[in-house]
Parts: sequence; C-alpha cells; structure tokens
Amino acid sequence: MEPTSRPEGTVTQSPVSAHRSSLTLRVNGTQRPLTLDHRTTVLDVLREHLDLTGTKKGCDHGQCGACTVLVDGRRANSCLLLAVAHDGADITTVEGLADGASLHPLQEAFIARDALQCGYCTPGQLCSAVGMLTEAADGHPSHVTPPEYTGGGEAELTPMEIRERMSGNLCRCGAYPSIVRAIEDVAR
Repeated sequence: MEPTSRPEGTVTQSPVSAHRSSLTLRVNGTQRPLTLDHRTTVLDVLREHLDLTGTKKGCDHGQCGACTVLVDGRRANSCLLLAVAHDGADITTVEGLADGASLHPLQEAFIARDALQCGYCTPGQLCSAVGMLTEAADGHPSHVTPPEYTGGGEAELTPMEIRERMSGNLCRCGAYPSIVRAIEDVAR
C-alpha cells in the first residue's frame, strides 16, 4: 500500500513490513518521512511519491545522467540509488536549485547561452554542473587534469576539463557547446 494524499494535505503511511521500511529523506530542504518498498529507487521516490518530476528517467541504468541529483552535496544517478540506503540523506533536485524566485546562476547561464534544446536532459545537466563546480572548487582532479596539478586549490575549469567532468550526462540534441559555455560563464 503506497502513501495516499488526503484532501486536507495529510499523508497516511502504510505499516512497516518485511518488504518495506520507514525512512526520512531531506528533499530540497524539507524533511520527507516515507514508508517504501526496499526496491524503490531515489528516482522513483522523487517522481512517483513526491511529485518532483524535474528529475528525468532516461535509461534507468545510470548511463545517461538524466536522473542526476545532489545527494549530500555530491552528484549521483538517482536511478541507481535505493532509497532505504539513503535514510537521512540531503537530496537536491533541479527544483531545489533556485532560491525562491531567483534562479541558480547555472540556470540563468543555461537560459542565456541557450544550452538546451528539447530540455529532457537539462535537469540532470544542471545538477551535475552544480556538483562538478563544487568538486573542482574542492580541488578534485579529473582524468584530464594536468599531471603537475597537486590538488592544493581549485582545479582550473578549461573547456576540456568541463567536457570531461560532464561526460556522464548525455544530450541527444547535441547542445554540448552551449552547455560548456554556460558552465564556463559561472565558473569564472
């Protein structure tokens, strides 16, 4: 039995069983208590249980990046994460990037650079870019980071560095040049 919404806005939870567990996820700053089947992915929680449909289901195998969200500040493919394994996690979706009516700087840059076409991959691209900028600021190297880089400061985000770090996010429309330029705009 899945959680059901009542007209008053209350949620009734089904009882915990051998195949279900109670957990709490903090999604976009809001604590969300849930009782879920153990096989439920974070992606399905977001889309089917919390009606946060910005995160997209692309390949459902962790290969396209359309489902990328931030989990405790790190980017992750939500289609590969079992929700019960993330009890207490802080999850940020594309809906949580904006600060009220103010868009995140990457959202603004994607619009300004026309870094999308159909838009299906855009939520995952945005969440991945936010995570990637944090990783670079924290000094994490990538496969193409020059060998002389010692990790003592922020990694330089050249176009080649951005392409490598974003390589887990596919865009069927081929908006890659504009995506890279939008990320460069924010990284400066």
